[in-house]
Amino acid sequence: MTTFPTAQAVRTTPEGLLWEPSERWVRGRKGEVTVVDSRHPVLVWEPGVPVPLYAFPRTEVREDLLRPAKNPPTGTHTGSRIFYDLDVGGDLLENAAWTFPAADLADHIAFEWFRRVGRGLDHWYEEEEEIFIHPRDPHKRVDAVPSSRHVVVEIDGTVVADTHRPVLLFETGLPTRYYIPREDVRLDLLTATEHHSGCPYKGTAEYWSWQGGTDIPPNLVWSYPEPLPAVGAVQGLLAFYNEAVDITVDGERLERPVTHFSRTLTT
Repeated sequence: MTTFPTAQAVRTTPEGLLWEPSERWVRGRKGEVTVVDSRHPVLVWEPGVPVPLYAFPRTEVREDLLRPAKNPPTGTHTGSRIFYDLDVGGDLLENAAWTFPAADLADHIAFEWFRRVGRGLDHWYEEEEEIFIHPRDPHKRVDAVPSSRHVVVEIDGTVVADTHRPVLLFETGLPTRYYIPREDVRLDLLTATEHHSGCPYKGTAEYWSWQGGTDIPPNLVWSYPEPLPAVGAVQGLLAFYNEAVDITVDGERLERPVTHFSRTLTT
């Protein structure tokens, strides 16, 4: 008989993994095939990785679709040694699943998410809501709060936004993002791009680039045309990467933060 953990306390393994049970019903699919159907998922945080992933009891995984990996990677997923290829109707996905070396998680299997790493299961659901990129962290808050602060945004010395009606988005572990009405943004200085990104907390974003100097990173402005309900207040508003522009709030120039986005904001 499989025993499922029920306590909601975060546990630590000797390998440095953090994990806790989740009460959400989680399903993962490859195309139209359901590979995972779990009412006892476990959230796992790997050392140095800011977002969690799910691992699932073997009894809630289609193990008949898994094959021992032909070319298992090394040095990934906290030293995991057992990897699986996923065979769905003859479509083989290499290293799509694995087990962690931790004894606490020995009977669980984790999966890659396609929209996060470019391989793995391509549709995930918590209850009846589809989620993207990675599981939502129960210890993280994302709050969109309307404000009357005076926010000015400059790019390369040029004012591109000036508003007294921003929406401030507070997200645990990230700098405050200032979402600004389009009427208060110099859209004539920006060019829409084909870039899009997904966020499990906010939805799918569209992007703009600066038309000016070539030393400015591309895709530094974004908006959520159809945000998830929890952050509906940012719908259609534009935000700028604090890491790459100069933002002044109520007369105080903010320091440019250094985040994991800083590495991706390259010219």
